[in-house]
Amino acid sequence: MPKPPQKAERPAAAGELDEKDRAILRLLQQNARMTVKEIAEAVHLSPTPVHERIRRLESSGIIRQYAALLDPAQLGKRLMVICYVSLKQHNKNAGSRFIKAINELDEVIECYNISGQFDFMLKVMAADMDDYYHFHVDKLSQVENMGQVQSVFVMGVIKQTHQLL
Repeated sequence: MPKPPQKAERPAAAGELDEKDRAILRLLQQNARMTVKEIAEAVHLSPTPVHERIRRLESSGIIRQYAALLDPAQLGKRLMVICYVSLKQHNKNAGSRFIKAINELDEVIECYNISGQFDFMLKVMAADMDDYYHFHVDKLSQVENMGQVQSVFVMGVIKQTHQLL
């Protein structure tokens, strides 16, 4: 007897994830190099449904990308600085130009548009204080429409994760 036609899978929303999806996501967050076979064994499914679930999670955008997490100290980036930035002008064009300029600065590894006294929060990695000084004077302060900058130097990282589940 022929199998009934299967419904086409649609992208999953975060609320539609079942426990197997969540387990797969937890495993991939811990080690994105796990094979489908290894994941299947861990979540007690066969490889084919695990592969289909991963493809669905990728196509829906829940899995945005796979990345290698690097040790900044081993790459000579031992100083982390949080920079709070306010702009002089607050209009769409000025904000867009600031964002474009920040995206071109390799030292800035994260940038957030925030509320409150400041407009943006930057996470900056530098080799040392001298390196940060040159970044601040020669690059950051030269960005068009730069207002106030407050730098906070990270003395130690207590918790740092990319795991959401």
